[in-house]
Amino acid sequence: MGPPKASRSISQQAFDEMVKENIDDLGMDPTEALRDAIETLSLQGVNLSGIVTCVPGESNPVIQSLDRLKQLDSDWTDRVKDEKVLEELIELFNKLSDLCRVQGSGNAAIASKNGGVELVCSICSKLRGWSNHGLVSAFNTMAAFLHDLQSTETFRKSGGEKIVMGILHDETQNVNILNSGFSVVAAAATGNEVLKEAFMDLKVDELMIIILKEQSKGNIPSLYDAIRVLLTSDDNRVVASQVYGYARIFAKKGIAEVLVNSLREGFTSPSLVSASIALKAVAVNDEICRSIADHGGIEAVLLCIGDSGEQGNKAVARACCTLLSKLAGSDTNKSAIIEKGGLDRLIKLSARFADDPSVLQEVMSIICTLSLRSPENAARAVEAGAGDLAIQSMQKFPGSLLLQRNSCLMIRNLVVRNPENRQDNFYISFPQNWYREDHKEGQRKPRGLQRGCHRCSQGSGARQLQLIAHPRTATS
Repeated sequence: MGPPKASRSISQQAFDEMVKENIDDLGMDPTEALRDAIETLSLQGVNLSGIVTCVPGESNPVIQSLDRLKQLDSDWTDRVKDEKVLEELIELFNKLSDLCRVQGSGNAAIASKNGGVELVCSICSKLRGWSNHGLVSAFNTMAAFLHDLQSTETFRKSGGEKIVMGILHDETQNVNILNSGFSVVAAAATGNEVLKEAFMDLKVDELMIIILKEQSKGNIPSLYDAIRVLLTSDDNRVVASQVYGYARIFAKKGIAEVLVNSLREGFTSPSLVSASIALKAVAVNDEICRSIADHGGIEAVLLCIGDSGEQGNKAVARACCTLLSKLAGSDTNKSAIIEKGGLDRLIKLSARFADDPSVLQEVMSIICTLSLRSPENAARAVEAGAGDLAIQSMQKFPGSLLLQRNSCLMIRNLVVRNPENRQDNFYISFPQNWYREDHKEGQRKPRGLQRGCHRCSQGSGARQLQLIAHPRTATS
């Protein structure tokens, strides 16, 4: 996929002049003039991101804070290392960070369009080795500024990745700097393949593994987010991403072992969900999935799944289920999951979250994967109650399309190589004309749901679904 089409833009000066013309030439009051300018430009398809849309005469707090920071940066000398100046810097950074994190405010775009990214990069290089507290606030502000491709490209052109990595290497024992610094890594690498490569060239993988081994696992949640971002293909400008290769590099350096150790912390770690998602991003091939299992990953995930059910934690349940589904992609791991009681844990988890389709759909996905190419696992899944679970869930949540799709695919895998499962004593009662409506109006349903239903009934059409649904009446 190529880059998105560029939208029309306007400079701050041109926007201000348009508002001024509305006031001077058309006699509008300032508020009306501003509203008219915004509406006119929006109808013309002009992108107003980063434009300060204040009534003439009013000041913008983002611009005010940036102007003061620019003044401090330009006057930087040895005497600026004054506690009062430092306090003002931190106050300004915190204010900007709060302003830019307000959803829908557009303040991050205003800050980056008015030199905020370059400014914070410059100040970070000057704070290095002087004030750790100041660096933490500066990093938090930088992470808030980096919101789109343009801002991350500005960060790259300012040498931001080298500045951040240099500071992180200097401060491997300072948890606050590490957490705020890796939040910048995550924000900068999001949607920017060039910066992912730049961070990998700077050996960010080696630094991450060293820190995970030395620091308490749950103290640096942004580190796990940075791993996930570095291993996610999300730059539409790039046809072939390199993230698969990066995952293999991480694996060769030993990331599987350290992330499994993070999972072993269980609910005592505040970063359990983030660690699970990071490990899922690393598990890109069969070899890595088996390596994770060899380091005790399956036992750790199953334990977390059990604990999430007991504590009613949906976020952990979903994250660990998606990870287990990824690990189950390895045929070797399928057997290990079954042998370690994985099916029983999943059925119990489903009972605990019977009213949450977001958890149930992940359970269906795991069982679907476990039973793929494995008649023995399919038989054990039916014995454990997977068939009844799928039917009950589909009946209970007819509007949850992903749950319906995953359930259909799971049923297909349960019966495709196990004819005896089609005659088993689990019954379903689909909504009347459910399959027929899907068949006739397939264009109206997501392709995944349509494909799942068709796979479930392929070969003999609706009859196979009927054999599963009503074995006694269908065979009479």
